[in-house]
Amino acid sequence: MTGSKDFVLLFLKGMGMGAANVIPGVSGGTIALITGIFERLINSIKSFDLKAIQLILTFKIKDFIKHTDLLFLIAVLSGALVSVFSLAKLLEFLLATYPIYIWAFFFGLILASVYFVGKTIEKWSLSVIVIFIIGTGIATALSLLDPATQNDSFLYLVICGVVAICSMILPGLSGSFVLILLGNYELVMIQAVSNVEIRILFPVAIGAGGGLILFSHLLSWVYKKFKDQTISILTGFILGSLAILWPWKNEIYRHDEAGNIVIKKGEKVIQGYERFVPDTMSTEVWMAIIWMVIGVILIWIVEKAVNKN
Repeated sequence: MTGSKDFVLLFLKGMGMGAANVIPGVSGGTIALITGIFERLINSIKSFDLKAIQLILTFKIKDFIKHTDLLFLIAVLSGALVSVFSLAKLLEFLLATYPIYIWAFFFGLILASVYFVGKTIEKWSLSVIVIFIIGTGIATALSLLDPATQNDSFLYLVICGVVAICSMILPGLSGSFVLILLGNYELVMIQAVSNVEIRILFPVAIGAGGGLILFSHLLSWVYKKFKDQTISILTGFILGSLAILWPWKNEIYRHDEAGNIVIKKGEKVIQGYERFVPDTMSTEVWMAIIWMVIGVILIWIVEKAVNKN
């Protein structure tokens, strides 16, 4: 059962997941993992099976709610949805106005998450170490890929929904960053979400809903059977995603065959980033470091609160 106090707490955790999923490079799954609701979330999603359908058709509503852990799911998902739709414009403004500070803050969040998620591994065996290295390599390689061009066809948007939602619930793999690689981040997470464009959101929602239920079954099975290995590869994903969040980077714009910068809807199309280390300790650099530390401290506070709870 989920009491009113628990509902509010789960709602806030859902808001954390939603906020994370809006930011390229940050995973809602990471927030779920460090706040202690990851396994319960996966189990709740995968419980929408034939038995759940049978309970609904026979009007056994109480049994359906219990079987699916529905109150928990409603609390988390409603928090995530409120966060996504309310924070989209704010985060768009902050990333445009204070990009280095925002990236530094999230870099600190994810850096701390590597430690707090990794420490839950009960036994470090050779297979766990190898899988951790593989996970780190995969996430790092993804961060170096060039984004595709924007595509608003119905089928492609369904595919975007499937791929993005699977990465959103996987700690360390950012659904928003995957949308960037697919070329549709601005279209879906900024334009469609901010303006509630049903034509774009509907096919994405179809793909997300189907992909989420199917993927949750696989993830739940793997998590239960190979728990240390699963946490290991997820920790690797989180560590590898730090390359995406590095605060100091210059944008590399896409050029056409004539050498001109490609512009769509008044915006220059970003192809990738050139990362660098600041050569002077300016006020901006110190402020970015402070925001990194704040990110680390915030995750430490969340971890302590979860353990206490």
